[in-house]
Amino acid sequence: MDNRITQLFGIKYPIVQAGMVWTSGWRLASAASNSGILGIIGAGSMYPEVLKEHVIKCKQATKEPFGVNIPLLYPNIEELLRIVIDQGVKIVFTSAGNPVTWTSFLKAHGITVVHVVSSVKFALKAQQSGVDAVVAEGFEAGGHNGREETTTMSLIPMVSSAIDIPLIAAGGIATGRGMLAAMVLGAQGVQIGSRFVASEEASVHQNFKEMVVASKEGDTKLTLKELTPVRLLKNKFFHEIEDLYNQGASREALAEHLGRARAKKGMFEGDLEEGELEIGQISGLINSIKPTSAIVEEIVSEYKYCLQKIRNGFFDLYDLDNVQ
Repeated sequence: MDNRITQLFGIKYPIVQAGMVWTSGWRLASAASNSGILGIIGAGSMYPEVLKEHVIKCKQATKEPFGVNIPLLYPNIEELLRIVIDQGVKIVFTSAGNPVTWTSFLKAHGITVVHVVSSVKFALKAQQSGVDAVVAEGFEAGGHNGREETTTMSLIPMVSSAIDIPLIAAGGIATGRGMLAAMVLGAQGVQIGSRFVASEEASVHQNFKEMVVASKEGDTKLTLKELTPVRLLKNKFFHEIEDLYNQGASREALAEHLGRARAKKGMFEGDLEEGELEIGQISGLINSIKPTSAIVEEIVSEYKYCLQKIRNGFFDLYDLDNVQ
């Protein structure tokens, strides 16, 4: 499966485990990297010293490449970047901000930089800033999302036609057939988040993992676009937000009700009523909690099986349950 993404990161399979808040600690990142994909530590929910601890433990747990995802709007951004540099991290995924601000700084320290975007416009800006690759994330994705509401099926071919650097597809991908579809649309790799929420190594609460597995089609919705768009599982907190919208609540009223640490309360502490539960639409297809290595093996096996079937002229992939 050698291509531009495997060569860029030095990995076996062109798959990236997304750096998700409260989910992607050193255990998940190292397990992902040890499985042949790129593991990512999610710094968005970490104080600088916590990130340093996770990077050190990840280096001890894997000799394979791994990266760190850093939201550029993080208040302690300079401290986070200093830790990444001091600890010798070689790959950084940036998000939620302007890549022009820090890309040249990171690359001057020998770091491979990838930026997450949700539109062609921002993919072009990221390319112009000098990043090595972009992640184009469709509307289906969990967590914080783009305001454009462009689906992955539409976004990937548009971005692929517009840029020259490697493209990683994200949003609504959790299976081998989803990975194959993204590659056909023009991506050279995929970033997968929600599927790894339901992994044994994910640092989120077991309650949240089980709710993800139990979720069905239609159980998530993008909301809070006036603040930062986020896709959530529907629970008591979500319905309270919906009620505020129905009452014509102001941006300030929405922010007040959201408060602080809602995602930590739901995802990390397991409060399924009052917490914010970030997950993608693909959660309706996730029905088990497995070790990360088993998830990667399942995705890769299904990808290879579907690709071979198509090469052999069989376009009806009804028998996916028979994948070995």
